[in-house]
Amino acid sequence: MNPTEITQVQADADLIHSSEEIEAAIERMSREITAVLADKNPVILCLMIGGIILTGKLLPLLNFPLQVEYVHVSRYRGETRGRELHWIRKPAISLQDRHVLIIDDILDEGMTLMAIVEECKNNQAKAILTAVLADKQLDKERSFKNADFTGVTVPNRYVFGYGMDYKEYLRNAPGIYAVKGL
Repeated sequence: MNPTEITQVQADADLIHSSEEIEAAIERMSREITAVLADKNPVILCLMIGGIILTGKLLPLLNFPLQVEYVHVSRYRGETRGRELHWIRKPAISLQDRHVLIIDDILDEGMTLMAIVEECKNNQAKAILTAVLADKQLDKERSFKNADFTGVTVPNRYVFGYGMDYKEYLRNAPGIYAVKGL
């Protein structure tokens, strides 16, 4: 895609959640996470690339001891439909006997989150929690039912912004938008 096409996709998109709504949701999530993990010495596991914005916004609000790590798994690879799971980077630090909070941008079908939870279990994590900025309201069953911490809900449309991409672009959009026609 070229920049003109991307600009047009953004211009035509429907705003689902404003930046102000999202920031308020992230502050609420930080309070909920703090209530559960403040005394647990957790590992915050950012799921790249989508989870980077939520993780970056949450970390300064989590005023307690924690470690940060990341994993990189891809299903979309620049497409609008997910394919098989492809591991790019697994956790590099020990998760054994640790509380782990996995942070991702969106809970869609749940296949990616389920795979990361399984990886954490295989690494003998003591407890595994999940946080997503957006929970997509699907009209079918999904692999991973619900995240432990959720910012906002989005309709069953192709969304972008605040970490979520459209063909590897628009992760930096200042809100959550739905692509017209998808």
